[in-house]
Amino acid sequence: MLGRASGRVKHGHRSTGLTPRTRRNTLERIMSQLANRIAVVTGAGRGIGRAIALKFAAAGADVVVVSRTQENSEKVATEIRATGRKAWALAVDVADGAAVTAAADKILADCGKVDILVNNAGVTRDGLLMRMSDADWDAVLNTNLKGAFNFTKAFFRAFAKQRSGRIINISSVIGLIGNAGQCNYAASKAGLIGFTQSAARELAGRGVTVNAIAPGFIETDMTNELKPELREGVLKQIPLGSFGQAEDIAGGALYLASPAGRYITGQVLTIDGGMVM
Repeated sequence: MLGRASGRVKHGHRSTGLTPRTRRNTLERIMSQLANRIAVVTGAGRGIGRAIALKFAAAGADVVVVSRTQENSEKVATEIRATGRKAWALAVDVADGAAVTAAADKILADCGKVDILVNNAGVTRDGLLMRMSDADWDAVLNTNLKGAFNFTKAFFRAFAKQRSGRIINISSVIGLIGNAGQCNYAASKAGLIGFTQSAARELAGRGVTVNAIAPGFIETDMTNELKPELREGVLKQIPLGSFGQAEDIAGGALYLASPAGRYITGQVLTIDGGMVM
């Protein structure tokens, strides 16, 4: 009779359909998405940058951890080395073009190549436009926008020559919708989107993709400083009803850096709980 030749299902036993070998193969695929890749992550000493650096290492990449201080860089590099991956720690002011050029030369000399660049370094100096100082404007634009320019320019020839690579710029939803009291930050993050799209066009012919990620409100040291009433007001604007985690942004960065993202360039991946849909 039809169907009797198939195996019987025992009551009380639920099969996942995954054999130990399948599970092992799946885990190996996840851990090898970025095998033999060298990634440079700026602003990697904490928050989103740290999460991206650790996520890339878990996927098989060796990582250059760039932060403003050697202490923060070394701390994250130590975490990465504990996973069995290689890591280098550098203290660099991304706004200093000469310092970035020197760091890029050292990275290429020590690592031999760079496959992935994540421009994540960023600062805020919030205040109403009418009271904003030139120093606060310059500090934000120089770090958030010029910093990305400096690192991308420093590795541009290397990416073009090897005819492959991924550049990921961490923008913000504030660069898409603006925010009172953050004219400098919004300008820097909106500028980063235009920079991303233009660089994508320049490098597409060389097989290099350039994309941006626009995080919404993510639980970091920056958002932890928000006053309770402000946090409550922000949460009301997020359809999913909660702040994101740094891991959410790291997952998006891994997708863009992995083989799955090979045909995506010049795009902005918004990870914001539905805030700007």
